[in-house]
Amino acid sequence: MSGFSADWLALREPYDRAARSRLVLDDVKAAFADRSSLSIVDLACGTGSTLRALTPHLPPRQEWRLVDNDLGLLLRAGQTSIPNVKITTVPVDLARDLEAALDGPIEIVTTSALLDLVSLNWLERFVVETAARKLPAYAALSYDGRISLDPSDPLDSKIIAAVNRHQRTDKGFGPALGPTAAAEAIGRFERLGYSVVQSPSDWVFGPDDRDVQLEIVAGWASAARDIGDLSLGDIANWLVRRREAITAGRSSIRVGHVDFFASPPAAR
Repeated sequence: MSGFSADWLALREPYDRAARSRLVLDDVKAAFADRSSLSIVDLACGTGSTLRALTPHLPPRQEWRLVDNDLGLLLRAGQTSIPNVKITTVPVDLARDLEAALDGPIEIVTTSALLDLVSLNWLERFVVETAARKLPAYAALSYDGRISLDPSDPLDSKIIAAVNRHQRTDKGFGPALGPTAAAEAIGRFERLGYSVVQSPSDWVFGPDDRDVQLEIVAGWASAARDIGDLSLGDIANWLVRRREAITAGRSSIRVGHVDFFASPPAAR
């Protein structure tokens, strides 16, 4: 249940890859360093970006079960071809059938850009079901509420506040956790005896990254309109100013995310 278009996923993938925490990836790699094969389930796989990012860090023979509710994205994900990597795509509504996605011969659960979309109840199910199976979990690119823009604009703080409120609206799993998702997940894994390595994994967009910046500020403006705290005119004028800075090559944006790897007690 990625909830994103294939075009947006393709646009953001190189920035996602650059943002992923090397510290966390190294811990994932170390956890399976003595293995020659590994079975992975990737929740809300989209077009397969997590698979493509993690494959170089895992044992040489891999079996991936890619799970999403979007059949079009699953079709694209299933077309990924990597030597010694077997890919199976499984359509699942994760809001209802999380347990079905986790059943079977799995040795690690992965997901990217999902946890900030889910509710507290769903997150608790995810942690409990993962722990019941004694599985490690790698969760990347959970938005944490931090946004910085250069040059600054007088309306930035109000737009960001609206974005963070919008992040907590229902994304298909109930009221979303938004910026607190990673912290909530980490705390729950730790209370079940898991060891957790976490690190920032911020998106960093420079002046040359015009296309992705334009998409992001348009999305933020749309979120602000949905929340309704600001006038439509103020939002439109803010978007015009932002677009002018971006197209002129004067804009930089940082968006805060968190990666973590949670290992069950028996794995340490």
